[in-house]
Order: sequence, then C-alpha cells, then structure tokens
Amino acid sequence: MTVLGHPRSWNCQWLPLMLLLGTGHEPEVEGVTHYKAGDPVILYVNKVGPYHNPQETYHYYQLPVCCPEKIRHKSLSLGEVLDGDRMAESLYEIRFRENAERRILCHMQLSSAQVEQLRQAIEELYYFEFVVDDLPLRGFVGYMEESGFLPHSHKIGLWTHLDFHLEFHGDRIIFANVSVRDVKPHSLDGLRPDEFLGLTHTYSVRWSETSVERRSDRRRGDDGGFFPRTLEIHWLSIINSMVLVFLLVGFVAVILMRVLRNDLARYNLDEETTSAGSVDDFDQGDNGWKIIHTDVFRFPPYRGLLCAVLGVGAQFLALGTGIIVMALLGMFNVHRHGAINSAAILLYALTCCISGYVSSHFYRQIGGERWVWNIILTTSLFSVPFFLTWSVVNSVHWANGSTQALPATTILLLLTVWLLVGFPLTIIGGIFGKNNASPFDAPCRTKNIAREIPPQPWYKSTLIHMTVGGFLPFSAISVELYYIFATVWGREQYTLYGILFFVFAILLSVGACISIALTYFQLSGEDYRWWWRSVLSVGSTGLFIFLYSVFYYARRSNMSGPVQTVEFFGYSLLTGYVFFLMLGTISFFSSLKFIRYIYVNLKMD
Repeated sequence: MTVLGHPRSWNCQWLPLMLLLGTGHEPEVEGVTHYKAGDPVILYVNKVGPYHNPQETYHYYQLPVCCPEKIRHKSLSLGEVLDGDRMAESLYEIRFRENAERRILCHMQLSSAQVEQLRQAIEELYYFEFVVDDLPLRGFVGYMEESGFLPHSHKIGLWTHLDFHLEFHGDRIIFANVSVRDVKPHSLDGLRPDEFLGLTHTYSVRWSETSVERRSDRRRGDDGGFFPRTLEIHWLSIINSMVLVFLLVGFVAVILMRVLRNDLARYNLDEETTSAGSVDDFDQGDNGWKIIHTDVFRFPPYRGLLCAVLGVGAQFLALGTGIIVMALLGMFNVHRHGAINSAAILLYALTCCISGYVSSHFYRQIGGERWVWNIILTTSLFSVPFFLTWSVVNSVHWANGSTQALPATTILLLLTVWLLVGFPLTIIGGIFGKNNASPFDAPCRTKNIAREIPPQPWYKSTLIHMTVGGFLPFSAISVELYYIFATVWGREQYTLYGILFFVFAILLSVGACISIALTYFQLSGEDYRWWWRSVLSVGSTGLFIFLYSVFYYARRSNMSGPVQTVEFFGYSLLTGYVFFLMLGTISFFSSLKFIRYIYVNLKMD
C-alpha cells in the first residue's frame, strides 16, 4: 500500500539534460574524494521505500522529516536516475575527522495525519537510504513490535536519533554506516486526532581510523548487515549444469552422429543402386529425411517476421555477452549506482546495427524483396513491446509518486538516443546486410510443388517439442536463475560474473544441442516445416522463465502492492520475450547448420 503522496514543492526541472548525460560529480579512480581535517562532508538523502519491494521507492522528503527550506538536488548520471535515485542535500553537518555528540537536527510539530503517514510507513518496513561520498547508508525509518495473542500488543516507534560511524584512511573515507543500536524509539501510539506531536531529531558522528587502504579491500558483504551478504559460489548449481551439458553434448555427438552415419551409408548405397538400375524416380522406396530433400529448403511463410526475430535475437546475444564481459573486466563498481543500466542502454543503441545486418542479410538470402518493411519490423520487434510495457509501469509509478517514474528530461534523452543512434544504426546495418547478401545456395533443389506431409505422432507435435526444447535449457540454469532473481528483485549483491558467463555459455550450448536433436527427429518423420519449429522449440525457454518468475513472486519473495507487482510482471514478460528471441536465434542457426551438413553429405544426382 502506498503511503506517500507526491513530492512537496519539488519537481523534475531540477535535473537538466546535461546532467543526465553523466556530467555530474565523478569521483576519482576509486570513487572517493580527498579531504582535509575539518572539511565538510556532504550527506545526501536519497530515497525511502518498503524493504521487500526494491523497485518501489519514494523521495526521502516525501515523509514528514527534517527538511531544508530550499531543497538542492545532486547532479545525477543517467544510470542513477534509472535506478530511482533522487539525491538531495540534507541538514546533517558532518566534518572530516570531527566527532559530534547529540547534535540537534531540527524540531518538528507533527499533525495526526503526518503521524499516521509515519505509522503506515513503519508498518510496511520502510527503509531510508543516505549517501556520503558515494557510500550508501541504510536504516529503517522506525521500529515495530508485535507480540502475544491474548493480550495482543502492537507498538510503533520512530527513530529520532541516528549514529553515524565513518572510517577513514589518510584523507579518504573508506566505510560509512548508520546505526540505532543504543537508541530508544519515540512512540507514535496513543495520539488523539486533534493533537500535535513534538519531536526533536538528533544525530551523532563518530570517526575512526582503519588500516584498510581501499574500499574494495573490505570483507565481502561487510556493509553493516542491512542487506544480505554478497552471494558466494554455489557449486551445486555449477556441477548440475556441467553434468547436464556433458550428457547432452554426448548424446548429440555420439548417438546422433552414429545414427547419421548409418543413415548416410544406407541412403548413399541406395543411391548407387538406383543409379545403376537407371530408375528415374529418386524417391522410390525411400523414407526418412532423405525423401524430403526437395522440400527441406522450401522457404517458410512470414519470412520477414522470421528474419526480424533472428536479427533482434542476434542483437541481444551480443548485448548479453557484452554486459557480462564488461562485468568480468570490473567496469561496474558496486558503489556506483545504475552503472549496468547505463551500459545496457548504450550497448543496446550500438548493437542495433547487428539486428539490422542479420535480419536484412538473411531476408535477402531467402528471396525477400520488401527490405524496407523488414527493417521497420526489425526495429519495432522489441522497441514497441518495451515501450508499451514501460508506459504502463511508468504510469503506475507516476500515479503513486514513486521516484522510479522517469522525469520528462530523461524520457526525451532516451528517445533521442534511440532516434539518433539506435534507429539509424539499424538502417545502416540493414543496408550493409542487403548489399552483402549472397545467394542462399541450398545443397538440394526445391521442387515447385510441395510434398504432402504424412500424419505425425503426438510426440512429434509442436507443443511437445516446445515443452522438451524449453524445459531442458531452463533446467540447466534454474538454480542460477534463483540467484539472479534474488539480485534483480531482491537485496542480494551479485558479483560472480565468471560463473554467470559460464552458465550463459551452458545455456546457449544446451539450446543448440536440443535444437539439432529435435530437428533430426522432425525430419525423420518426413516433416520439412522446421524453420519456425526450430525457433519455437528452444525459444519456449522464455515461457518457462516467465512461469518461474510467477513461482518466485508467490513463493520466494515478500513483494506486494500494485506498484511492485506491475513492475515485476511487466519486466518479467519482457525478460521471457528476450530469452525467446536469443535462444530462438541460436536454435535456428544450429538447425540450419545441421541440415546443411547432412544434405551436403548425401549423394544425389
């Protein structure tokens, strides 16, 4: 339940376009600032929100708290804005290496409505986030105690005193934390409707020297214990995925190739016998995948849509690989907010040329003529569903006054990036792809009249292939998927990018192997409609991922409320769609490579 209204007297005009481009304060190499003794250290207030709803955040000053007369916001990068950050200067006066005891922050007189607002926030486990020298400090807004059945007790208290503990090494701040360990909360119970509550907010500052020279040298997860510790290596998931990959690759490489050798030997022997007997009908007495050699390369319906799927899928393969490689190279600092968001937007815009090239190149190869329409379809295949989903999610955030609602300047910036970078690169890639396209060069001649497809058993239906082809890749990443969800939709910190890269490679390998196996079984049943089937079979992994997200929301998380629910399921649908595009592309090109191989090695006149 949302308990905060719209921000009081602040709007989005404070965030100029140039600041969204990342021209705000950029700290030195390690993200720290050098201070002299007595220098002021600015503490920024950032956001508040329910602990179990990571994407539901509000401006800190939307609560009835100590607030300056004129709110001054910090310059933010694009990634920070996308992450819901809205940093503003606070009333806390902190000086480098100078302790302070029980300083008064402000005196307040709260009405009953403001007290009720605080009570609801505390009951929903609202936490606050401050930032000092790019280090986050987090704590709960208040204290709630609920015990006993008969008699039942329900106590609500507000923390009116905060203890700041900062560690320094030389002239740099290494660690920062906020605590209420030795503080008694101020009770918010028993207030009459017409009564005002007087509060005095205070704070203390304690400095201590540490031998740690760099922030990265601190023990992993040592952040004061507010959020869960950083995830450790989960060997069970890795071993499970490795065993599955080895079994699957072994199945394709040994069993399937052995069957293929037998098929090729039998078919080629039949060909020699047929040639010696001067029999004109090549198909006489044949069965299996040999008999459909004149139809297997018959171009599919909706070829423009198929090429668009392959182009956008190839783009997201490059985008996902690029993000993971950048993480492996240490380009994402956990102390910098929204770095991955900024990188994803930049890489998406730059990789649009890949989608245009792959789509237009293959579209021209399979005889497509309306290449302009193909480019428009390619550039719209993801951007349109994303825009519609984002519009709904952003509208819900805006209606509830959440900081996750993007300012108008940010929306214009993202639209400008797509119009000036993404869309033109798609067109340029499409032109290069069209001009560099060579003939399809099928190893078999396709007849004008399509062959009749015999009835297929139930286990060779599209639905069964999608179930098998989607479940096996999903099972290879199911354990790792939990940790990814716990990071994206929870409070974990994911730093095992090497393991993530390994699991990503496993996912693509399993998808390729499953696609080849299912395509062989389909062709053995004399069904040559493999083009779309190969995309759907392994691409259905995206559906399994979405179903897992439903399970995660219901059984593995404590998320609630319309704001968090709309965002979770909206972007979970998009995630499943992206995996459909990526794995469908891998599946299709693996099947195409396999089919070319077996028919090139088949002797035919």
